[in-house]
Amino acid sequence: MDAEFTERVLQLVEGIPPGHVLSYGLIAEHLQAGGPRQVGRVMALEGGGVPWWRVVRADGSLPPSHLPCALEHYRAERTPLRAGGTAVDMRRAVWTPGT
Repeated sequence: MDAEFTERVLQLVEGIPPGHVLSYGLIAEHLQAGGPRQVGRVMALEGGGVPWWRVVRADGSLPPSHLPCALEHYRAERTPLRAGGTAVDMRRAVWTPGT
């Protein structure tokens, strides 16, 4: 895996404010490099030290194994959730880097 790409992904994730999220694809688009799978790989291998719960699938969901811990963070950060409370409301929670 490219060390520069990894560092850029992790830096961007570090910058996501509490209560907001980015999808794997939006991260790749912002970086103009890789794609959702490459971002996902970085997060899987190196993302434990950054706020990983702020990176979600395009539909606002997370893998079921991550959900219980992520929900604790979402509640603490007041991240907008969809009805049912198991996925992020992407329209309200997506962060635009640089804002």
